[in-house]
Amino acid sequence: MRTWLTVGAIAFAGAVAFAPSAEALDAAKKAEGQAAIRKEAQATLSKLYKAQPGAKAAIAKAAGYAAFDNFGMNLFVISTASGKGIVVENATKKETFMKMISGGVGLGLGAKDFRVVFVFENKAGIDNFIKSGWDADAHAEAMAKSGQKGGAYEGAISVSPGVWVYQLTETGLAAQATLQGTKYYKNDDLN
Repeated sequence: MRTWLTVGAIAFAGAVAFAPSAEALDAAKKAEGQAAIRKEAQATLSKLYKAQPGAKAAIAKAAGYAAFDNFGMNLFVISTASGKGIVVENATKKETFMKMISGGVGLGLGAKDFRVVFVFENKAGIDNFIKSGWDADAHAEAMAKSGQKGGAYEGAISVSPGVWVYQLTETGLAAQATLQGTKYYKNDDLN
């Protein structure tokens, strides 16, 4: 009997010694979440570059960019959306993980899977986006100038000075970007 107690005690001590700590589990979960967002951001950029090849050079020359994966639903008169993404400063490669939420009203029924890429011409635009988020409290809708060729941000719309947006849907580059009632903010769990 005493042998079984000794074996049991040794097994318990070994299990405790080799069990991952809560901090290690949290770090692993954080790294996994970051990796998933990076992968989705790269998929979004690839899709953008396929739809609008000039975007690759524009983003490379910019101070930085943000790529978001969003999912929205419209159920009768209420529309909502949520998503996640990353801001990357091109000069330093510094990453900031972000979230987005959106809500509004409008008749309809359905779901929409879409991607948004912000391009920042200067560091001040990046810093403001990260620090304050970006809040489109009014309906911000503009038409992309698809007929205009050769512009640095062809296919994008200007949403504020020095900040451009590409919006992609499952069918490709959207002709308009609707950012109604949308808030972008830092993801405290992943930063």
